[in-house]
Amino acid sequence: MQLAALRSRIAAAAARAGRRAEDVRIVAVTKGHPLARAQEAAAAGLLDLGENRVQEALAKQAAWTGAPPALRWHLIGHLQRNKARAAVGRFALIHSLDSIRLADALEAAAAAAGLVQDVLVEVNVAREPQKTGALPDDAAALVRHAASLPHLAPRGLMAIAPFTPDPAIPRQVFRRLREIRDGVATSGLDLGVLSMGMSNDFEVAVEEGATLLRLGTILFGERPT
Repeated sequence: MQLAALRSRIAAAAARAGRRAEDVRIVAVTKGHPLARAQEAAAAGLLDLGENRVQEALAKQAAWTGAPPALRWHLIGHLQRNKARAAVGRFALIHSLDSIRLADALEAAAAAAGLVQDVLVEVNVAREPQKTGALPDDAAALVRHAASLPHLAPRGLMAIAPFTPDPAIPRQVFRRLREIRDGVATSGLDLGVLSMGMSNDFEVAVEEGATLLRLGTILFGERPT
């Protein structure tokens, strides 16, 4: 785990954009890796851990004895409505709210649990048919709907850029996500979180305003098969 070099690259990207490096947090994506790798990440100071699947995350949480109190689990993968009850309260932040129906399912589950669940609205900025996420034209309405629910707290937006060697394409996606966020925030909502940028495009994401970077391969290498 070349964490010092990674942090240096993040700091350089932040400086190019006139930002502070401390305003950018790493979500160490531990999906597909054994619990030991997640524990190594936490020991190195990476206290935000990202998982794609609810059951895999819950299994790691259950098996981890003596986890740091400040540890924050993030659900970064697609969430099915029938998993809403299992997810609420087990993740500091759910990044993948992509529909009004899922918002309502999360609201019901959070109300039953007596808690408020922080969420991000996932936006399919590039309109890729194989990916989930609200379409850009629908994102503002979804944020407002989530904000109207007493047991959901929308904190910002999330997007996944197309995988491409051309940095101009993810830059367009990340810039558009920021513009969508800024447009919705004019209604008085606090949407400070922009979850965007992965191992192949995180520097561009930082330059465009990312506050959370979802990094796996660059930290841990390829996932075991």
